[in-house]
Amino acid sequence: MKEHKGKKNNWFKNMGDALHMELREHRSSFIVYFTLRLLVIVMMILQLMNRNYENVFLCILTLVLLVAPSFVQVTFRVELPTVLEIIILLFIFSAEILGEISEFYLMFPFWDTVLHTLNGFLMAAIGFSLVDLLNRSEKIKFNLSPIFVAIVAFCFSMTIGVLWEFFEFGMDQIAGYDMQKDTVIHTIRSVTLDPQGRNVPFVISGITETAVNGTELGLGGYLDIGLIDTMQDLIVNFVGAFLFSVIGFFYVRNRGKGGVVRWLVPRRKQADRDFLRIAEERTLAEMKKKPEESMPEKEEQKGAEDGCGHVEKNGKIVADQN
Repeated sequence: MKEHKGKKNNWFKNMGDALHMELREHRSSFIVYFTLRLLVIVMMILQLMNRNYENVFLCILTLVLLVAPSFVQVTFRVELPTVLEIIILLFIFSAEILGEISEFYLMFPFWDTVLHTLNGFLMAAIGFSLVDLLNRSEKIKFNLSPIFVAIVAFCFSMTIGVLWEFFEFGMDQIAGYDMQKDTVIHTIRSVTLDPQGRNVPFVISGITETAVNGTELGLGGYLDIGLIDTMQDLIVNFVGAFLFSVIGFFYVRNRGKGGVVRWLVPRRKQADRDFLRIAEERTLAEMKKKPEESMPEKEEQKGAEDGCGHVEKNGKIVADQN
């Protein structure tokens, strides 16, 4: 039990040391990380003062997510390019702190579109890198042509985008949120409204007002609940994924000579940058060193037993064991 607990403690210590080294490896990404972390902490204090505990939770979640890129690098022994790491950090801050807490999603209608486009681009980069790392692995026989690498990256990005829309829909239906933002439209087409009950869309155009239970909503049109927002998110995700997949195709075909993609594609860590292994080796060296340092003290306390059963300490007989 003690051995298991000791291994667990060592793992947390090694991971903490490795994350500390990883965060400080690149000066530019560390400055961005430190600045964003400071801003999140300030925001969390303000939300605590306002007793807005839901936003406090979002701040805590953001602090955890900001460490995620370094955790991935340490755990999976991959090196994220500095540009990619900074983009991920800014994306997390823009989505959670600016988008949700500061309500940029409402203040700037394009904010959600920009983030979903960037998300499609980033997810395609991650999917591309996963296949590219397998292609270059000496242990695994895995080799895909450039076109298939691009297809896998594109499909990976679209899958993440769809799963995120599932999450938004679930939160809206189960928890009562409004993550799928509504859209005001002026025309609706529905077969449900066809007076003859046929499968023919009935069109109502020029809608300028909507009333519910006799109360005018003041929208200036009809309220579409979530569908258009979801489709727009998937379309811009498609654009971002497609863009990176095309760039990635030429990167693989030219054997990694592409300048832009090189800033965005993770690669395997070199031995001198494997911080988790370095931390484990340091811990192991410390554990070996401690018994050696404590050995003379233990021998002095125990003394030395001679052949006649006498126990000596500092050259003097102090007890007789017979």
